[in-house]
Amino acid sequence: MTATCKTFPWTAFSRTAFAGAACLGVALALAVAAPGAARAQPAAAAQPPFEETMDISDEPGRVSTEEVIITEGPYARQMVLFRSSEAPGTVVIHTSERFLYVVQGNNRALRYGIGVGRDGFQWSGLVKVSRKSEWPDWRPPPEMLQRQPYLPRFMAGGPGNPMGARALYLGSTVFRIHGTNQPETIGEAISSGCFRLANGDVIDLYERVPVGTKVIIRHKATL
Repeated sequence: MTATCKTFPWTAFSRTAFAGAACLGVALALAVAAPGAARAQPAAAAQPPFEETMDISDEPGRVSTEEVIITEGPYARQMVLFRSSEAPGTVVIHTSERFLYVVQGNNRALRYGIGVGRDGFQWSGLVKVSRKSEWPDWRPPPEMLQRQPYLPRFMAGGPGNPMGARALYLGSTVFRIHGTNQPETIGEAISSGCFRLANGDVIDLYERVPVGTKVIIRHKATL
């Protein structure tokens, strides 16, 4: 995968010394989600713990001064043939393919490469975009802090935040479509159920997808 970067004069955030990382999809949503309100359910029999494994997939404090847009390879943003009866503007996510589609009509869709949940954390369902945020903050919930007490209690949004440049919240679930400061993870199954795009691509998606948009998550492609 080759990425083309556009550099903007963001002020660099200082690196923080954290030994691991936490779920990119939980932040504020866990505290406000109403029990039983979400229609989407994880594919696993039990609800997954809403945190990332401790690996380099999410690195709080890693500073990216670039809004990366993937321009080459299978995960480059592009218009593709996409047979669907859904209305234009609908978002369709194919977890197994690592693609997110925005339906355009006339059997066409704008396709983005994404990172998805790792094994046991992939799910399917029907939700709507409940809200959106630019450079979202990150607040690990108490349950996560009990397991990983070295995590920060709060991280302001910005280039060093692993939530990336934009976030689209999926209904009342704890999951989100969001950016990442590690674009090399696009195309991988690495999260706890959230869907990540390169920062330049999630900014583009953010401008196209309003609050209230229908989002269909499919565990396997059905074309």
